[in-house]
Amino acid sequence: MGSDAGDRVPARVLVIDDSNTIRRSAEIFLKQGGYEVLLAEDGFDALSKVNDHLPDIIFCDILMPRLDGYQTCAIIKRNPKFAATPVIMLSSKDGLFDKARGRMVGSQDYLTKPFTKDQLLQAVASHAVRAPSESPGT
Repeated sequence: MGSDAGDRVPARVLVIDDSNTIRRSAEIFLKQGGYEVLLAEDGFDALSKVNDHLPDIIFCDILMPRLDGYQTCAIIKRNPKFAATPVIMLSSKDGLFDKARGRMVGSQDYLTKPFTKDQLLQAVASHAVRAPSESPGT
C-alpha cells in the first residue's frame, strides 16, 4: 500500500438524527471538511448502514422515535466489529445526566445541538482514525 496523501481514503461519518435539518446541516459541514457522509433518520435505519458501510465515526441523536440514541449506541457497541468505532451523542440538552448515560452505553463524546461547523469538524478530527480527504476545491 502506498502511503502518499493521494491514496488516503476520507473518514466515513454516519449522522443519525430524526431531524432533516440537523442531518442536512451536518452533511454540508462534513462534506466541506472533506469527509464522506452517510445519513440515517433513526436507529433501525442506522444499524443497517453501520453494518453495510462501516463508518469511522458515528454521530447519534439521543431523542429519536422507535429506537433512541442510547439504545442505538448500545447495540452498535455490543457488536465486537464496531466496539472501537467512536460514537458521539447529539442532544439539544446539555445535561450532566445525558452525558453520563451516553458514556454508560459506550459513547466517546457529546455534542449539544445546534452545533457549529467548527464543533462538528473538531469532534471528527479528535475521534476519527482517518483524516479528511485532501481533494482540492471543497
